[in-house]
Amino acid sequence: MAKVKIKRRKASNIAYIEHKGAYHEIPYDEYYKKLYAWAKENKVRPGFKQFAIYPNDPKETPEKEILTQIAISIGKTAEPKGDIKVKTLPETEVAVIKHNAPAEEYNNTYAELLRWVEENDYEVSDNPIEMYTKKPKVKQGKTIIYSEIQFPVEKK
Repeated sequence: MAKVKIKRRKASNIAYIEHKGAYHEIPYDEYYKKLYAWAKENKVRPGFKQFAIYPNDPKETPEKEILTQIAISIGKTAEPKGDIKVKTLPETEVAVIKHNAPAEEYNNTYAELLRWVEENDYEVSDNPIEMYTKKPKVKQGKTIIYSEIQFPVEKK
């Protein structure tokens, strides 16, 4: 069982692009290039980690309707442009688990984190975020994803 930690996530400004559709169809690299170009153009220093916010439960939302917010943190806010949106994530407590495994094992990691949250008298209070800690690698024909999954939580 992976180790779950509770930590405080500071408030942060973010720039993001919303993608509607299946997770495996998201052009992450294209979106991140666009976000970094926007950040440079607007002179807002981007953070080092790329991440995604998942507002929908894929078990309850049809695949073609799933929304994903592909995001970067930014040093200060700026005007949105085109499909790039801007918002502030509030400071919050998060339950965190690392996922350094093949993409197809995400369901197991999410289930483990949810189980920990429930067993430790917390409840999920907002959308999960996946912070990508390094670039994916292909090992033995499988894509290994390096991420930190964060569930905003509150004590019951």
